[in-house]
Amino acid sequence: MSRRVLPAALAALLAAAPALAAPSVHILRLQSREAFLRGTLAGISIDPHGTLRLAPRAERLTPLDEPFVLSAAPHPEGWVVGTGNAGRVLLVERSGAVRQLFATEEPEVFAVWADGDGTVYAGSSPEGKVYRHRGGATETFFAPGETYVWGLAGAPGGDLLVATGTQGKLFRVDRQGEGRVVWDSDDTHVRTVLVLPDGAVLAGTAGTGLIVRIDGSRVRTLHDAIQPEIAALAVAPDGTAWAAAVASEASQVQLSAPQQSEKGDQEESEGAGEVTVVVVEEGSASPESVGSRPPGFKGPRSEILRITPGGSVVSAARLDDETVHSLLWSGDRLWVGTGLEGKVYTVRDRDLVLENDVDERQVMAVVPDEDGMPAFATTNAGAFYRLERGGARRGTYTSAVLDAGHIARFGTFRWRGGAPAGTEVAFSFRSGISADPDRTWTEWTPARQGQELSLAEVPAGRYLQWRAELSGEGGATPALTGGEVSFRQENLAPRITELEVLEPGQILVPYNFNPGEQVYEPAHPTRDGIFTSLEPASSDGDRRLKTLWKKGYRTLRWKAVDPNDDDLVYTLDFRSDEPEGEWLRVVDKLTETHYSFDATALPDGVYRFRLQAADRNPGEEGEGLSDRRVSEPVVVDHTPPVVGRVQRSGEGLTVSVSDAQNPIREAAYSVDGGPWEPAPPADGLLDGRTETLHLTVPAGARLVILRLSDAAFNVTTVDLSGEVR
Repeated sequence: MSRRVLPAALAALLAAAPALAAPSVHILRLQSREAFLRGTLAGISIDPHGTLRLAPRAERLTPLDEPFVLSAAPHPEGWVVGTGNAGRVLLVERSGAVRQLFATEEPEVFAVWADGDGTVYAGSSPEGKVYRHRGGATETFFAPGETYVWGLAGAPGGDLLVATGTQGKLFRVDRQGEGRVVWDSDDTHVRTVLVLPDGAVLAGTAGTGLIVRIDGSRVRTLHDAIQPEIAALAVAPDGTAWAAAVASEASQVQLSAPQQSEKGDQEESEGAGEVTVVVVEEGSASPESVGSRPPGFKGPRSEILRITPGGSVVSAARLDDETVHSLLWSGDRLWVGTGLEGKVYTVRDRDLVLENDVDERQVMAVVPDEDGMPAFATTNAGAFYRLERGGARRGTYTSAVLDAGHIARFGTFRWRGGAPAGTEVAFSFRSGISADPDRTWTEWTPARQGQELSLAEVPAGRYLQWRAELSGEGGATPALTGGEVSFRQENLAPRITELEVLEPGQILVPYNFNPGEQVYEPAHPTRDGIFTSLEPASSDGDRRLKTLWKKGYRTLRWKAVDPNDDDLVYTLDFRSDEPEGEWLRVVDKLTETHYSFDATALPDGVYRFRLQAADRNPGEEGEGLSDRRVSEPVVVDHTPPVVGRVQRSGEGLTVSVSDAQNPIREAAYSVDGGPWEPAPPADGLLDGRTETLHLTVPAGARLVILRLSDAAFNVTTVDLSGEVR
């Protein structure tokens, strides 16, 4: 290589488009219902549009010192509560006092109901019985001969409706404890029962998930849900009813797979669809226990259905990941108690509104209270709550952990919404390096008010949380519809992961590239430098690539990543393959991840190419970071193979051929204008820069030509006719 010629010739920068400046400031936003629900709410409600407001105040009236709370119902003095695993029936007074009324012989009480005079009925399981407690005395009131008692409801005339399993029967029991079957279901369980304003009865089953209306002797199926269990029912004063269809591992009903009878007779198939009820904490069921969620079921865990007075059934809301345990119509809306996270929702215009989120895991029963607001009982752990309308209210929303991707400096917090007179919203922040907040995180900053808050006092970190404290008087509440945090990552260097030199002649072009639209002059340098390159693709073209071939061209392609997702700018240099060689510029300000150029501008030899990837344009404010990578040796070869010694031996020719830079790729010969025949090498493999070829040439041949090609596609054709005469 001539060092006097190449540096001047390579001074220009060719075929490079200027790079766009990478954005340095990013935004973390919370502005949807789904995003807010990933945080923690205390005294905060979320409407369907993702607006945070103060929730009705939930007063934790009393803890319930029982392993499991399973059922609750209103009582003239407060509420009656059924529990497990000791079968206790409790009375929670409105003052918060709790006393035990009685204990059943069976371990679980899945159903309770209280008459207006304070008489308490409790359905126990397994070996189901209905107990009656009045005047301080407890007696076995009715024994249905069923394993489970799932639901109790007072019927007109003072009778009691009893929903049972595992034979799926609904009983009507008079005041003397005499019962008769009013509906013998084909399903495994009558899971829940409700008396409608017109005196008809609504029942839900577990097994196939039926909703049935029973009016005297007439029984009509209103709906067959895709979920196998109807877990709860509720009714509004206008006769509109609601049902919770459930397919959940957390169900109280553990449905097993039906046993198939080989003979098909009734005796062997009896017991199909039997269940085993195991009261467990949510999510801790044994692997073989699937609750009421069939294996492979892909639908939501819970669906709330609306049933018109005429019997039409439509879907009102879906909960993909939560189990509905109870429903109640109170005031002007439907209240919904759920687990896994102890949330209480309401349904408004077919939308779910999160009203309360308590510490306990499951809201097992939502029951009416005196002022039109509901009360509710929880389990995991057991407690009883009352909801109140007015008064001073406070609530806290803590965002989910926000990830900046890398260590970052946080800039400004902005929020959308409003704080009417008498209300306030204040914000606190903390940061950390670990994904889960622990003792290594910073302390919460002091709460501050304002629509836009500087985060200069928040230490740099990868993760951030913000906390909003809402307060209001009476019915006034702030509204928070979104929050966003600006941040700038600590700049990290890009990394070149691959640098590849394609085979001689291979080029990469966009899929919309049309070779006929461009003319190349590979032997003529551009006016700015010696490298002729491919024309860049149009900005609106197809940026996918395809491989073509153009003699004399070489192509490099690479991959690079930037931890900050900055746009990268590339520079390509070259030098001869000598340790002391000086690097010379090929191109810079390149944004593509490949580069093709006409290599005929370089003399034959071995070269190295050096790629630099930078995350900032030259001239931008501040220091950018970069990475470099040097290619493997690249052979530039424009000279075809040559023929050396030729010897005649009978009807053959032995020909020595060689190439200065590359292996011989192809050798073929033709006699007297005949077809090309392979010229076999002496060692059987045509793979070296020097080869000995054996040609079969009959006596009297007039024209013998040999065509040679090397790995760089340099081709020469030699006339050997003089060697055979």
